[in-house]
Amino acid sequence: MAIWMAGCGEGERPAQTPKQTPAHTQTVVAARTIVAMGDSLTEGLGVEEALAYPARLEARLRSEGYDVRVINAGVSGETSSGARSRVEWVLTLQPDVVILETGANDGFRGIDPAVIEDNVDAIVAQLQAGGATVVLAGMQIVRNLGRPYTGAFASLYSRVASARGAILIPFFLEGVATMPALNQADGIHPNAEGYRVVAETVYSHTVEALRKRP
Repeated sequence: MAIWMAGCGEGERPAQTPKQTPAHTQTVVAARTIVAMGDSLTEGLGVEEALAYPARLEARLRSEGYDVRVINAGVSGETSSGARSRVEWVLTLQPDVVILETGANDGFRGIDPAVIEDNVDAIVAQLQAGGATVVLAGMQIVRNLGRPYTGAFASLYSRVASARGAILIPFFLEGVATMPALNQADGIHPNAEGYRVVAETVYSHTVEALRKRP
């Protein structure tokens, strides 16, 4: 489990113009747009854009022949309520796949897991109604909020994924959380090598989502 002492970013900010990564290499699959939606863990706070997981994921997919662009739509400091408020904007990007990573900042603030779950469920439902295949990143948090809270927080992602038929990444930071060599000095955000691991974790679930597209 991830042991964090602060939030993912210094404060919630309004939706920003998404980052885009360059197109290159051969293709064997029809062009697809993937939106990486999340907070600073998606944005790549503290590392160069090319080293954050969305850029690394695009490079990995393209190396395997997928004609994709991965748009980095991470916003540092965002909560699940903030994410919910900008779903319509994300849909204007016409995504085939959305990788949704949200809720960590809620957990740092001790927000009721039921509220987080309601937000995540609503986001997934709205994205699916807009035609996107959703990959939902599971999160875990350990803080002095007690086992009932941390358990309810961790389990909400699997419930939403099951109820909505979304593709679940069991834990977004698998193999990275609590590993000093893979994190920046704050112990929260992955460093460049940590994001390489994150990209590999996300990769197989993204391929599954692409294969589900018509």
